[in-house]
Amino acid sequence: MIEPKNLLLVRTDRVGDVVLTLPLAGIVKKYYPDCRVTLLVNNYTRNLVEGHPYIDDVLVIEENKGKINLFSNIKMIERLKFDTAIVVNSTLLSSLVIFFSGINNRIGTGYRWYSFLFNNKAYEHRKYGERHELEFNINLLKFLGINEKIKPGEANFDLQIDKVSSERVETILKVKGIDLKKPLIIVHPGSGGSAVDLPVESFKELIKLISSNLNAEVLLTGSKEEMDLCGELHIAGKTRNLAGLFNLSELSAVINYADIFISNSTGPLHIAAALGKYVIGFYPKIAACSKKRWGPYTDKSYVFTPEIECTNCTREQCERLNCMSTIKVNEIFTKVENFYKFIVK
Repeated sequence: MIEPKNLLLVRTDRVGDVVLTLPLAGIVKKYYPDCRVTLLVNNYTRNLVEGHPYIDDVLVIEENKGKINLFSNIKMIERLKFDTAIVVNSTLLSSLVIFFSGINNRIGTGYRWYSFLFNNKAYEHRKYGERHELEFNINLLKFLGINEKIKPGEANFDLQIDKVSSERVETILKVKGIDLKKPLIIVHPGSGGSAVDLPVESFKELIKLISSNLNAEVLLTGSKEEMDLCGELHIAGKTRNLAGLFNLSELSAVINYADIFISNSTGPLHIAAALGKYVIGFYPKIAACSKKRWGPYTDKSYVFTPEIECTNCTREQCERLNCMSTIKVNEIFTKVENFYKFIVK
């Protein structure tokens, strides 16, 4: 059994992946309170991690045009003398960095051709979606003698909201005339291509129902690349289009003001779940991106999946059959309405 004193957690991919890694830090500190915990992330997600009460330091992996710089990262990590590294998501380059940094205990997947770079191997195929991503992550702690079992509603993400970002967001919301005393519902229609999405027409219909029937502020959020999509869903006088206005830290602050968050499978959905918001998500039945593996890890959520019966679902099949269009908008609205009643009572 490994007893870490200076631990490096490696998660250099996307927003949702990082959010679903955050609970590991608190769990490690529970069993090894004197262990120093560092998280290695990419530059875009660093704001999610900074200020975390159980993460002692944050490292940003050095990249050149989106590709990991092997030698500079080895030099950076080598000097910090980590005794243990958990490569939560492994790529060839990130695994090589850990191997050549002189870290004695290297924990990672046993199912890649380069898994010889790890001397503690986890033999689980995540692509089959047999359990949730967070549970896959926590299972890596077994090499530290930690056998923690959790379920939705029990995970502690300890996601911190930056005070400066929160103040800036509050100012913008007030300038835009948003009444913060009303229930606030966010619709985030983009997903960055991580899964197959609910059709735009379904989002349009849903937004019309919400804005016409509920006394709430309806905000549309998205990246700069999703401004046109959000513009297509905007209803003058009934919704507020905030797409492209915020960086990741500020988007987290916006979500923190919300009561209900509605989206496809995407990173901000996991931010909302981590912040304890009511969450509604739309997920395909593809095993690798199913609700079983990537659903919001909270007991305050509801996930809709296609009603069409299919087996061995693939992205190509899902898109060809237009599976996501079988999700009934009136049923989505009923669930939004139910959550709304909890908020206003």
